[in-house]
Amino acid sequence: MLVFLSKNISIILGPMRLPFLILNPACVLLGAATAAWSGSRINIYYLIIALIGAVSTHISVNALNEYYDFKSGLDFNTQPTPFSGGSGTLPKIPEKANAAFFTGIVAFFITAIIGIYFLCVRGVWLLPLGILGLIIVVTYTETLTKNPFLCLIAPGLGFGPLMVMGTHFVLAGSYSLTSFVASLVPFFLVSDLLLLNQFPDVEADKGVGRRHLPVVIGRKASVKVYGAFLACAYISIVLGFLSGTLPIEGLLALFSIILAVPTLKGVARYAEDMPKLLPYMGRNVVINILTPVLLAIGLFVGR
Repeated sequence: MLVFLSKNISIILGPMRLPFLILNPACVLLGAATAAWSGSRINIYYLIIALIGAVSTHISVNALNEYYDFKSGLDFNTQPTPFSGGSGTLPKIPEKANAAFFTGIVAFFITAIIGIYFLCVRGVWLLPLGILGLIIVVTYTETLTKNPFLCLIAPGLGFGPLMVMGTHFVLAGSYSLTSFVASLVPFFLVSDLLLLNQFPDVEADKGVGRRHLPVVIGRKASVKVYGAFLACAYISIVLGFLSGTLPIEGLLALFSIILAVPTLKGVARYAEDMPKLLPYMGRNVVINILTPVLLAIGLFVGR
């Protein structure tokens, strides 16, 4: 009985990629911080629902990605790492692949229902973000990964402008320049996160028709894009302060540069050496979580 329960739980939880979901609270927190700094009272009820919506969106993308990667045969040709290659759940239990698809669809409808709720209580100006978010969810694996530019920016759009500005809107009832500038930080960082996580799977991804940057221009050239996006995340913070859009306390987020600089050097040095690259992929995850959290703390303190 315990073995049966364990197997069936893993079928549901594996494709969700639970360790990756920690990024959602960081981005929702940043949206809440921009709303608070703009003078809005934080409605905890709305905040919790927004967080559930953000997590369900991420679960839907992950589960559908697992399903389509299994169906294309990609999962059988990748060497999984903690950051890439899928969860490995479906190749072990192939007869349960439809459960992953079902998980993705259920999470998708949860996201849509939450979006409709906020449209009713906050207004139709949320609609453009909601529609774009749902389009990214359903097209990411089968369509967006075949276009180098769209594949690069789609993750950043989801966690940056869509998640941060969306959270700000449902809490404040309007958009703000502060929420946009703050959203650029996860936009550049999360785009970088997925870009770097594609490095180990170049050969396998190429075999199923994916055309992300490491496939199209190679890992070494992709490092330059990684470095440029990393720099843009910090430049956004500085420009936000200089323009008065972010408070001086927001510069607290710059402290993650201490980790970012050696990470960039390591990525450049070991771009073609996957075992030695893995520690820097891990540090990249920390940068993605730490930087928006530090920025959020700065906004809360500076209000």
